[in-house]
Amino acid sequence: MNPISSERAVYRRSDLVRLLEPKSICIVGASSREGAFGALTQANLAGYDGEILLVNSRYESIGDQRCYPSIRALPRVPDCVILAVGRDAVEGYVLECEELGVGGVIVYASGYAETSLPGRAELQQRLSAIAARSGVRILGPNCMGLANYAAETILSFVAYTPGGVPRPVSIGVASQSGALSNSLGQAAEQGVSFSHVLSTGNACDVDVADLVAYLAEAPHCRVIACVFEGLAQPRRLLEAAQIAWEAGRPLVVCKIATGQSGAEAAASHTGAMAGSNEAYRAAFESVGAIIVDRYEDILEVAGFFAKAPAPLAQGVAVISTSGGAAIMSADAAEARGVAMPQPRAEATRVLESRIPDFGSARNPCDVTAQVMADPESLEACAHALLADPAFGVLVMAQPQAYEFAVPRIASVGRLARAEGKMACNVLVSQWLSGPGARETDMNDSVALFRSIDRCFATIKMWQSHHAMRVSGLAPSSSRDESLQASKDHACALRLLENSAENVLTERTAKALLATYGIPVVQEHLVQDAAQAARVAASMGWPVVLKAESPDLPHKTEAGVVQLNLRDEAQVREAHALIEKRARAVGPHVRLQGILVQQMVEQGLEIMVGARRDPLFGPLIVVGLGGVMVELLSDTVVALAPVTHSNALAMLQRLKGAALLRGFRGSEPVDVDALADAIVRVSLLAADFPNDIVEIDVNPLICTGGRIVAVDALVIREAFDRRTAVPPQSVLVLSA
Repeated sequence: MNPISSERAVYRRSDLVRLLEPKSICIVGASSREGAFGALTQANLAGYDGEILLVNSRYESIGDQRCYPSIRALPRVPDCVILAVGRDAVEGYVLECEELGVGGVIVYASGYAETSLPGRAELQQRLSAIAARSGVRILGPNCMGLANYAAETILSFVAYTPGGVPRPVSIGVASQSGALSNSLGQAAEQGVSFSHVLSTGNACDVDVADLVAYLAEAPHCRVIACVFEGLAQPRRLLEAAQIAWEAGRPLVVCKIATGQSGAEAAASHTGAMAGSNEAYRAAFESVGAIIVDRYEDILEVAGFFAKAPAPLAQGVAVISTSGGAAIMSADAAEARGVAMPQPRAEATRVLESRIPDFGSARNPCDVTAQVMADPESLEACAHALLADPAFGVLVMAQPQAYEFAVPRIASVGRLARAEGKMACNVLVSQWLSGPGARETDMNDSVALFRSIDRCFATIKMWQSHHAMRVSGLAPSSSRDESLQASKDHACALRLLENSAENVLTERTAKALLATYGIPVVQEHLVQDAAQAARVAASMGWPVVLKAESPDLPHKTEAGVVQLNLRDEAQVREAHALIEKRARAVGPHVRLQGILVQQMVEQGLEIMVGARRDPLFGPLIVVGLGGVMVELLSDTVVALAPVTHSNALAMLQRLKGAALLRGFRGSEPVDVDALADAIVRVSLLAADFPNDIVEIDVNPLICTGGRIVAVDALVIREAFDRRTAVPPQSVLVLSA
């Protein structure tokens, strides 16, 4: 089944405006009892300037405000209804909202699909059905609510940190977890500006993808910070990310529940579906999202992107009063691939005139503690570096948090703003909220970091993100039309339909690859040793012999591959050995013959594979081939199909990318031809998403301009891995 066939489109701001920007609000379950959710919600709306309506049949009034017995009894239909009632009463009130045409509903009650109790998932599904047929947008259940600082509206029973009027650098938070969204929102105490802090809870209707799409169109949101566990329809989040990209709103994403235990916790927490972490990462990269691995990093990264203009140069200048902090910065820049060029002559003259000889008048720049006696020297040096065309950002690495350094933040921010550049204040001090922290968060031209490595990692992401915008590489879902015209889809379809096996034999798998123009090694299937010897002699020495069996997907581990055979005697001996080892695996092994292949000269081995992810569909995987793919785990994953440019970018991201360019005398690989092969494998996987489960072309041998597949495995839909021969047991049998 195609995993995206039944996915609905994301809600846009126009769909959610009555829910998230209501002109009138009704609290069902209003109460005068201190600590009741209804009372807490009403208290949170003290600054709201719209109409508030109260519903509770047990009260005629609460304070000086009238209380109505039902939603139907209200004098007008509210935009948003907050249900501060128990689970058993929720559905009845939602049906009232449907009848009246309410804009949106927020459901606090828990105990739905996040539990494993009988019937609870069905209760949530009934709410989903009401939302789908009525157009009433539902947030929750099991939802903490939200804060819309732009509209001065807190729709929640918990106390959100006062955020004030959003600044032009405001962050919008979209989270499944209400507690985590509120946790991020507490940074408002430190001076971080938020436009919205939104959460979904169980998301029977409105989910985190919808919130991202809403924030992409919300006027006061500059950057979106998204924290989520998993989605049943994750491609909708990619749709929302595309909307954010087109709106020029950077999307910073942190996916939790990336491990097995985390995935299990996600199912019990929000009923979410945690998918493959590699698939999610590939998906987000395809739409230009900025990915952070740790929840602790998301606000600093989002804060930087909210403040940073487009980079005017790739170089980064570092200024510090500490030689140690300067060295740490240089180390982090090198590790993250960030350029730190030396300043040009004009800037160098300023540095040399202001920095004592026991400092460093270069990049990184150590102005030393002499700034205590000459406070203007740091500003003069910072000005010179920011004015230098070689630098796009200035990093101020501060080893201590102390009052004397606070004025530097305003000074550096003013200079950066005047040059149209970015400044970063890295507080190396472990006094995390010490002097300078709040002042930095309040400065719209200086980003706060508490880790030098995180600062440079973010700068690298910023540069890469901008390069994507300039090049147009992301988001990209287009197909390479020249390749589309050269492949034979009908021929591939016939091969698949005519194969009775779920695991294609190597010969059939490579024939399938060949229909898409992927170069494969010359080979012939033989039935006896004499025929093998004749074919080998006509093919030319040396040759390779392999067992041909759908029951041996891992031939090397089974010992049924013999390489570099150079005469008839070796071929006959290898043929007998392969037959013996194949029989030793077990009586279930069907040996259909022996493949005689041309021995391809040694070269760089690359693995190109594809697999069908249950949530995202076909993925393409590229890595170093042979046994190295498992030994080094040097792989890059992307959604299939990929374009030629995407394939080249994947190759450059490999840790072993230097091998492609020639290493210690080896011949450079034709990366364009290799990228072409990657594109073709990705097209094959994308064209048969309901039939092909897995493709493994390992290896593609790359020798200069020649690219050829010497082995391949294709697994179709009905393959049961439980019946496959495990590599470990094969090794024992063939010992």
